[in-house]
Formats: sequence, C-alpha cells, structure tokens
Amino acid sequence: MLPPFDPWLTSRIALDAAAASHAGAQGLAERQARRLTDLLRAAVRGSAFYRQRFQGLDPAHARLDELPVVRKAELMLAFDDWVADPALRLDALRRFTADRSRIADPFAGRYVVWESSGSSGEPGIFVQDAHAMAVYDALEVLRRPAARSLERLMNPFGLGERIVFVGATGGHFASTVSIERLRRLNPALSMSLRSVSFLQSSEALAAELDALRPTVVTTYPSVALLLAEERLAGRLHAVPREIWTGGEALSATRRGFVQQALGCPVIDNYGASEFLTLASECRQGRLHLNSDWAILESVDAQGRAVPPGEFGASSLLTNLANHVQPLIRYELGDRVRHDPAACPCGSALPVIEVEGRNDDALRLGRPGKRAVYVPPLAVSTVLEDDAGLFDFQLVQQGPCELLLRTGLQGKAAVEGLRRARIALSAYLLRLGADGVHIHCKSGERECRGASGKVQRVRVDTA
Repeated sequence: MLPPFDPWLTSRIALDAAAASHAGAQGLAERQARRLTDLLRAAVRGSAFYRQRFQGLDPAHARLDELPVVRKAELMLAFDDWVADPALRLDALRRFTADRSRIADPFAGRYVVWESSGSSGEPGIFVQDAHAMAVYDALEVLRRPAARSLERLMNPFGLGERIVFVGATGGHFASTVSIERLRRLNPALSMSLRSVSFLQSSEALAAELDALRPTVVTTYPSVALLLAEERLAGRLHAVPREIWTGGEALSATRRGFVQQALGCPVIDNYGASEFLTLASECRQGRLHLNSDWAILESVDAQGRAVPPGEFGASSLLTNLANHVQPLIRYELGDRVRHDPAACPCGSALPVIEVEGRNDDALRLGRPGKRAVYVPPLAVSTVLEDDAGLFDFQLVQQGPCELLLRTGLQGKAAVEGLRRARIALSAYLLRLGADGVHIHCKSGERECRGASGKVQRVRVDTA
C-alpha cells in the first residue's frame, strides 16, 4: 500500500502557498488567523485532551497567547486522548515504529508516522494525515531556494539529479520516512534519491558517496563539516553541486569552511519532527518562517513574549496544518529571534534566526594518530536506538576520555548506563577509535552551555 498522497489537495495547497508568497503581510496574517480558528475548532471537536483544556473556548475569538503551553512529555502521557482519531493508539504506534521494515508504510491505511530522536530527553511519535503531508510537500517544493535557479527552471522535475540524504537511516525518523515515502510514490526516483547512514567510518562514508556521485547532499551541518574535511584530506572525490543542511545550528564559519572545501553553495533550512518545513533560506541567506502554516512564538523563561530583535529562552509552536494530532503552543525549545526588519529579498514571510542544536563533534584518538571524527547526532542515535538511553549528556574530557552522565538514579540508571557503554564502545571501535575510556555517572543533571541550551554532546578538554 502506498503512503498517503493526494495530488489534487497538494496542488491546491501549492497554488495557495505560491499566492501567499506575494500576498504581503496582510494576506499572510489573514491566512494564519483563519487556519488558527480552524485548528482550534478541530481540536475541541476531535481531541479529548484539548476539549478538556479548552472548556468554554470560542475558537473564533480566542487569543493564542492566552492559551496554555503544552510540552512533549505531557502530551505523550495523554497520547490516546490527545489524537483526534480513535484508530491511533500509542501502544500500536510504538509497535509499528519498532519495526524498521515498515518505514514509510501507511499506518491504519492513511497516516504517515515518524518518531523524534528524543533530543529533549523525551522521544515522541508524530502522525501526519494527507492534508499535513500536502502542506509539507508544497512548502518544500515551492520555498526551498535553488542555488542553480536557471538550471532548475529549465529542469523542474530534477531529471538527472542524484540526491543523497546522509543521516540516521535505521529508524522511523522524519527525514528517513520522507525520503522513503517519495521513493515509493515515484519509483523513477528509486535510484536518484538515496539514504546513506552516518553510522559508519568517515572513510566508508566517503567511499559510498564517491560511488553514488550525488549532485545534492542533504544532511546536518556537523556531517557537512566532516565531508569538507574528507575532501581536503583527499579521501572524498565526488563533489555535489549543492549541500542542503538542517537540524543543527549552522554558523557562518561552518558554512564558509564547507563551501570553500567542497566548492559548492550551502543552503540551510529549519524544520522539526513537529513541523517538517518551518523555515527556508532565501537568496539573501536569511531564514523565512512559513507563517501562513506555522506560528512560532519566542518567549522568555516565564513564557512571556519576547520583543522582535531579541532571542527568547524558548519557542512555542502551533502547527496549523495538522488537525489529527493538534500542536497548540507546544514548547519546541529552540531559541528564536524574530527580525523586525524587512528582508531585502522582498518576501513578506517573517525572518527568523534560530539557535537550535548546538552539540559538539567528538575527535577521538591518541596523539600521533589520525583523530576519528564523530558527528554528535550519530552519538545520540547510538545511545537512543541501541541502548534506549534518552536522558544523557556525553562530555569529551580528553583525547580518549569520555564522561557519560544521566539524571536517572537507581537500577534504571545502572542498567541504562551499562547498555550505553557497551553500545557506544562497540560503535567507536567500528569507527577505528580504540582505547577510548567511557566513565559513567548517574544522578547528575546535564550542564548547560553559554546560551542556556543543553548540549547533549560537548567537548570540554581545556
């Protein structure tokens, strides 16, 4: 059975998204207000969780900033009441996502399902219907800029392109599910749209990319940095014409290094498991929020709105596209700054700056030996998928010294750390990082970086 896809609905939403890009601030605000009212009505009608929360609410006159904030842990505990379809039950969805052979299979015949990585310490399951997927598809196609704009204009279907995603390929993660869904919907893409695991040595990764010769690589900034270093070392020969990044903070320094080493532009975007395509980069290199389909509030530590031009302590997401699993003032956690100035590109879509994941890459190895580079998301994938440990912080304290700590206590902590040490040690050995000592501590909360965000993987070798 094919994954959910409604071509007529997708076309209609794409036409509206194209019109919205030229509708100005008022046109965007009207779309947002109308869709917020529709979302609130759907939540009260279909979700027992929100029906209880929103007693007495008039969706047509409700003020978003007066509604309660919700968090992932709270919603996951109330999952069966949260969702608006009784066919969606958490136990069944957990069994579904535990089976890796079912990646991109439709759940209950009509839903796309993916899981979050648990970067906030709490893994989640997110369900999308055909309408939500149509929104994500339309925004991805229409609002992701192409560095080779003239070439793409002459080749709108991407004939001859070879796109490779480098990331976690073994689980029901949003990127992996999305790529496999496209491959199933269009068998012609099966050879030109591929996924490559980053859970392998840098040499093996370079060799696989050399064999595939991608024209576009889509990955995380830390992995793009690894590919740039492999290119400079002469171990990566295939050079793409574009790098698409997302999922982590992309600094100007990182972008410049990758672009110079690979000789191609880097195009960034911002998305999450909770909303696949939140913001895309324009030709001026600025991120534009898709505010006609998503509301992103920047708030301080007390949950109060932060003025434009300032970074908040966290952000609250309202997903206007998904009515089957409503997300209304959901704490996303990223620090966001709304730019009060208009963008020179001419788009009325709001400009944002995001401080997302800021984890460090590990470089392990004895002096005199080539260091083994380990992307932070690869570490998280191993600890979560292979060891089932989500509450952790890994700190590199020396060339071959790691400290793994968890806030868990008692037997759960001892067992979790034991599994984690075995899984991480085996993974590092496969990469060629031998002689690494992993010290474990339980009952310790994570340390926060200078920005106030938790670094799940950090380097502290000073």
